[in-house]
Amino acid sequence: MPINYIYPKYDVVRDSTRCIKCGACMRQCANEVHSYDDELDVMKSDSMDCVDCQRCVSICPTRALKIIPAENRLRPNGSWAQDDIYEIYRQAEGGGVLLSSMGTPKNYPIYWDKMLINASQVTNPSIDPLREPMETRVLLGKKPKKLEFDKKGKITTKLEPHLELDVPIMFSAMSYGSISKNAHESLARAAEELGTYYNTGEGGLHKDFYKYGKNTIVQVASGRFGVHEEYLNVGSAIEIKMGQGAKPGIGGHLPGAKIREEVSRTRMIPMGADAISPAPHHDIYSIEDLRQLVFSLKEATNYTKPVIVKIAAVHNVAAIASGIARSGADIIAIDGFRGGTGAAPTRTRDNVGIPIELALASVDQRLRDESIRNDVSIVVGGSIRNSADIIKAVALGADAVYIASAALMALGCHQCHSCHLGKCNWGIATQRPDLVKRLNPEVGYKRLVNLVNAWNHEIKEILGGMGINSIEALRGNRLMLRGVGLADKELEILGIKHAGE
Repeated sequence: MPINYIYPKYDVVRDSTRCIKCGACMRQCANEVHSYDDELDVMKSDSMDCVDCQRCVSICPTRALKIIPAENRLRPNGSWAQDDIYEIYRQAEGGGVLLSSMGTPKNYPIYWDKMLINASQVTNPSIDPLREPMETRVLLGKKPKKLEFDKKGKITTKLEPHLELDVPIMFSAMSYGSISKNAHESLARAAEELGTYYNTGEGGLHKDFYKYGKNTIVQVASGRFGVHEEYLNVGSAIEIKMGQGAKPGIGGHLPGAKIREEVSRTRMIPMGADAISPAPHHDIYSIEDLRQLVFSLKEATNYTKPVIVKIAAVHNVAAIASGIARSGADIIAIDGFRGGTGAAPTRTRDNVGIPIELALASVDQRLRDESIRNDVSIVVGGSIRNSADIIKAVALGADAVYIASAALMALGCHQCHSCHLGKCNWGIATQRPDLVKRLNPEVGYKRLVNLVNAWNHEIKEILGGMGINSIEALRGNRLMLRGVGLADKELEILGIKHAGE
């Protein structure tokens, strides 16, 4: 029916004077956009299934292809954008929930871009990071209220289990199934070389990666996929996932098309059926219940590993974090609403949660006000895009950050927002063997190492310019930030002054 016709979002433009009909685009496109017409001896393109992944553009030897936004538009309407109308058409036809991938594309404020960093001048001189030591090592976990020493000056205070990071950056939770085995291997190898950690997500841990356990955070989510005693003990920390920034209040969802044999075995679930973890943990309905799970996991691992509780950034996040700090958890991970996802209801992804910047500032202040800030470390994620974002996050109170979307981009992700389809042309968010092999973990892990090393170098430079020689000295130092174009209430929540003050 004509009423159901939706014009393609993108147009594939082929320059016939450049195209040599090699068929590379046809072989490389998992969405079968390109085809060859024997009778006419021409390459054709059906833009309807194009997701703008740019694979064909990158692979074309003669640069004959480009993908542009479709010019055909519905009649302009201030109340009804074309995407809103098309989504109604889709739901009227199918009657189902719309699914989306990656972070929200909505034009919400990015507070990182409305904060500026202070620099030293005369009375507090800057530090040259090339000639003077700069400390970016971070310890995550409970910090002792005081240190005791023996007669020789050796620390005798018993430290709680903690994570030691050479850089204040970790790779966030992305499950095996949501992303490919080669992507997981890239993250694991990079974490090992960088002296940091990667997170398994809620999909268990493939046996091949047990050897990276010293650099692995294993996750326990509501579905308990892949969770067993050996899994808990192989990692260096355990993360209880209560929420995720892209879908607060929603459980996990891995489409059945991505659950192949190895994913099925690792997750301990049937092949081919959607894996939907419940929205709540059915054994957690209070902080007391959470505390019981925290100590059950500590008991199962002989109290040798720190426990992280991951929550989504929501409007009452400070009160929630206060309870978590009292539950026995060692680290709180907070995920902002711009965080990515392999699959989430579109409405939830685009409308639920709050920015990580506001959540972080409010949590840090609440824990300080209650004199329990050192009882837990804070890790934040959800739109960490560069080293400056990390500096600003630490100044607002974070101990370290999680990155996920940025890490996937380093592996080749082009943000085509179609992870849930399982047809990732770059071999990242797919389980199809022919696509998975496009991501070479030998190349992928080196690119991740390069990215984090570059950011760490920039962090040292910015710290030096601020006259600070350690990342720990910056934590919660909001005097080093100033806002630009922010309302008084926003400045109040962030705990910073306006530029010029």
